[in-house]
Amino acid sequence: TAGKSTTPLLRHFKGHRDTVTSVDFGCNMKQIATGSMDSCVMIWNMKPQMRAYRFDGHKDAVISVQFSPSGHLVASASRDKTVRLWVPSMKAESTVFRAHTATVRSVNFSGDGQMLATASDDKTIKVWTVHRQKFLFSLNQHINWVRCVKFSPDDHLIVSSSDDKTIKLWDKNSRECIHSFYEHAGYANYVDFHPSGTCIAAASTDNTVKVWDIRSHKMLQHYQVHSGVVNSLSFHPAGNFLITASSDSTVKILDLVEGKLLYTLHGHQGPVTCVAFSRTGEYFASGGSDEQVMVWKSNFDCSEYSDTVRLQHKTTSSVQAAPSSATAHLPLNSHPSAFLSQVSSDTQSQASDGGVPPSLASTLEHIIGQLDILTQTVSILEQRLTLTEDKLKECLENQMEIGLHLQKREDD
Repeated sequence: TAGKSTTPLLRHFKGHRDTVTSVDFGCNMKQIATGSMDSCVMIWNMKPQMRAYRFDGHKDAVISVQFSPSGHLVASASRDKTVRLWVPSMKAESTVFRAHTATVRSVNFSGDGQMLATASDDKTIKVWTVHRQKFLFSLNQHINWVRCVKFSPDDHLIVSSSDDKTIKLWDKNSRECIHSFYEHAGYANYVDFHPSGTCIAAASTDNTVKVWDIRSHKMLQHYQVHSGVVNSLSFHPAGNFLITASSDSTVKILDLVEGKLLYTLHGHQGPVTCVAFSRTGEYFASGGSDEQVMVWKSNFDCSEYSDTVRLQHKTTSSVQAAPSSATAHLPLNSHPSAFLSQVSSDTQSQASDGGVPPSLASTLEHIIGQLDILTQTVSILEQRLTLTEDKLKECLENQMEIGLHLQKREDD
């Protein structure tokens, strides 16, 4: 850690044999999924006595991984042009489908867990059903590789970033591009929605992090705190913090309310390639070119802000790289700045007003999880049946060829 920050390194996972490209937490904090240039997907168990699972199946580098909202599936996107859906257990069963005609760089589940979005070097974004991996539609306006794709929290919008130096916002229902944000100095490696759904943040090759309002299309914040390419970012679920991973070998925590750098973490040797908050925001994980996965405890106080903070239309705030002393723990002010306002999220206020009882919610979650597994099992069986049919067909064709050959010899 840097300065007086007490952000503790909780766990340290070693097992990948090349750069870790992507990291994601399961919804219950029991598992972490990672992808790597070593072509493997790894599932790490947070309990120290439980060993990790290594999933071999992809024929080339795994670029992106994500848990489904229920945590019962893991999707992985690869340079081998395929996407795989895994059941994250010891059996390591998966279904595979050829999603694109080039490297698949990004995979993302919709909030309801029913759809998958994929982004590729073939310059397209595609949307699929999770059940049976049925192709739904394609978004085709980018003119270079598409690096990242994400659904908005309400699943109505899709955001994508490309090497054509644009970030595009799409309406999922009309399939139209609503707006293009231009990244003049570089392209965005990674883009994501703020939990409120009103803003997006982009991690850029020009070493900056930018935050835009998607309603006014204005840039709200511009962080120039890294000295290397910014590879990944993740919003805290409450919306008041943003973590960033950079090739300058640091992870930085930005306070979006105050518009300033909060911590700098030095843990990785070499570029930090991916970073993600857990679903509750209690932990975050980072992965790097040093083949290591690190899990940290978030010790910044989120209780000082009401349920969710929401970005407002204000003039752009720009944060320059701070002197080395600023990497120490900067105290959080308890008052919200004019830049962000404290707004309770509608969903959270509904829950506190006596929405779905916790026991029913957990039962429903369990049922959804079981349905996910059943769906996946059906898909796996269907794939096996197809393979068996193909083999039988091949055998019959061979038999017929042999028969014809023997017949010919008899005739001769």
